[in-house]
Amino acid sequence: MIRFLTAGESHGKGLTVIAEGFPSNLKIEESYINSHLARRQMGYGRGGRMKIETDTAEILSGIRFQKTLGSPISLFIKNSDWENWTDEMASGKPKGKHKKITVPRPGHADLVGVSKYDLNDIRNSIERSSARETAARVAVGSIARRFLEEFGIHVGSYVESIGGIYSTEQFSEKLFNNSLSKNFDAWSLAQEADASAVRVLDKLQEEKIIRKIKKVKKIGDTLGGTFITVATGLPVGLGSFIQYDTKLSADIAHVMMSINAVKGVEIGTGFKAADAYGSASHDEIVMKNGELTRKTNRAGGIEGGMTTGLPVIVRTAMKPIATLMSPIEAVDLSTMKKVISRRERSDFVAVPACAVIGESMLSWVLAKAFLQKFGGDSMRETKDNYKNYTTKLQKRLSSNFRK
Repeated sequence: MIRFLTAGESHGKGLTVIAEGFPSNLKIEESYINSHLARRQMGYGRGGRMKIETDTAEILSGIRFQKTLGSPISLFIKNSDWENWTDEMASGKPKGKHKKITVPRPGHADLVGVSKYDLNDIRNSIERSSARETAARVAVGSIARRFLEEFGIHVGSYVESIGGIYSTEQFSEKLFNNSLSKNFDAWSLAQEADASAVRVLDKLQEEKIIRKIKKVKKIGDTLGGTFITVATGLPVGLGSFIQYDTKLSADIAHVMMSINAVKGVEIGTGFKAADAYGSASHDEIVMKNGELTRKTNRAGGIEGGMTTGLPVIVRTAMKPIATLMSPIEAVDLSTMKKVISRRERSDFVAVPACAVIGESMLSWVLAKAFLQKFGGDSMRETKDNYKNYTTKLQKRLSSNFRK
């Protein structure tokens, strides 16, 4: 069982994350974690903070000579802008007087946060509910990703749409029907997407999206979109149908919905399956090269809450960023009178970054399911357990039904 906990505010000293449960002797380097933190900061349409922050994670514990010890791993990501916020975010008594924020932004946690926690300054709600926290998730998700790579499991993503602009190529449909090749690799998909300023796979679509982002910047508005996250190389049987909270599909939906501004998650054909005939929705079982598999992958690699051995395909919808440069109506809590919502430094579009965060969250939940299935206090033990299961699976299945 692996788990993690993050701490830190958007404009505090930095972000801290502690993870425990990883086996010993997993090789992990700071440069590997930082490469994925850099990917989170990509994307045309990001705001001013990306110009001042270059996120890097410092390993504080749990790793020695580039290998895990089996003890808790702690990471720290410094906020480069902290120097400008030392008094504003002081843990002790501030030196100066600070104006309270009293106007909540629609679409943010501002109003609900101060209501729930009995706060008298919206700044106290803004800081922790900010998407800045996801940098810590990408850092810890990179450890999970590195773990999965030891077993030939790779995770990647691409942006499917921004502002309602889709590719005519229908890449997601191709995934459901053509992701069965042994050579298909999710990380290659991610690298192809990374070559695009908005992480799409279609150059014409990219040009259309960038034009729309430029238009949105001029009018002070924002855009959302959808992205596809894929995992390849998974074994059969991660997750379980035994209880509601052991289903891998439920865990995937949970972690994806936990990402800021995410409003919808589908696995496989998702909501489209509700409109289709059963014969056009389910994946026929066939023998191929002496192994059981499916003709298609409309289930998105999950049946009965468990992995089928085919790529896991998750589609996620992100709403437009809630902070607008041309603000909409709100109420000033100090006067309870109608006002225009306040501005806060923000992005115009963050779908490309959200896709990278989605990769980290999917990596985490798959690593958790993997260790629940195979266990092990060291990488050697985990690999032995995994090898024993995967090499004998087909033989056991055939033997059981011939008795």
